[in-house]
Amino acid sequence: MAALIATVLTPGRAAAASLREVTGFGSNPGALRMYRYVPDALPAGRPVVVALHGCTQNAAGYGTGSGWTQLADRWGFSVVLPQQQSANNATSCFNWFQTGDIARGQGEAASVAQMVDRQLADAAGDASRVYVTGLSAGGAMTAVMMAAYPEKFAAGGIAAGLPYGCAQAAGSPYVCMYVGATQSAQQWGDRVRAARPGYPGPWPTLVAFQGTADYTVKPVNMTDLTRQWTAVRGADQVADVSDSVAGYPHQVFRDPAGRTAVETYSITGMGHGQPVDPGSGAEQCGTAGAYVLDVNLCAAYRMGRAWGLG
Repeated sequence: MAALIATVLTPGRAAAASLREVTGFGSNPGALRMYRYVPDALPAGRPVVVALHGCTQNAAGYGTGSGWTQLADRWGFSVVLPQQQSANNATSCFNWFQTGDIARGQGEAASVAQMVDRQLADAAGDASRVYVTGLSAGGAMTAVMMAAYPEKFAAGGIAAGLPYGCAQAAGSPYVCMYVGATQSAQQWGDRVRAARPGYPGPWPTLVAFQGTADYTVKPVNMTDLTRQWTAVRGADQVADVSDSVAGYPHQVFRDPAGRTAVETYSITGMGHGQPVDPGSGAEQCGTAGAYVLDVNLCAAYRMGRAWGLG
């Protein structure tokens, strides 16, 4: 498929020397590859971030471009970087639109879950502080992991992604991307709840980023993500905070207990890509490139701060 099924990130520069491939991490029904970045002398009990690349991207390029490996060194956590294979998808997109890859215990979703288990075991990581994030097709797969394996993830972060079950709700991945699906908040939430029947919670929180000039994944998809995850978390559709961060509209939706359920950043004038802010400043991270866009705000930093990684 084209666009986010074909046009997301081009490979960036190579990640640091400690990026390593891991084999034999499970039955791997989705036939993915697993890479990980572990800072030198990382102690036990540290968080794990799973970072999912977009189409035409690879694990190393996304880990570096997005800023996640840079932040791992700065803050002390490990990064799991799943990688798609061309045998599964000709343009190396995670198959967020394929029913067999988005259900618990099946396909690519199960492979990513097995990577999490392997990393927690190998690094003696903190199972209560595992986070999942991604761009575009990787962002859509992030929603899949939050829905199908909510017990594994404290939170998710999605850049230019799509709600869980959007391709099925819209009848086509293209309709989902370019138009959106006509679903109420309740219907969106029901799709997530059906992915993990009987799960009592807690469900992951969500931080989402979307460019207002994105013509690959239309901004309605962040609206639908907000509807979906506020519904799952029992929050209403009215923002409790509406302000600006780095000059961009920012909203926070809280659940009935006052906890953040969904946080959104609308990046004015940005097209399709991952927001970054290259540099060595305290709030800076990432490396600009194709579909990694310097907008003076680093999405990975904002996610990491929301999750308490910093």
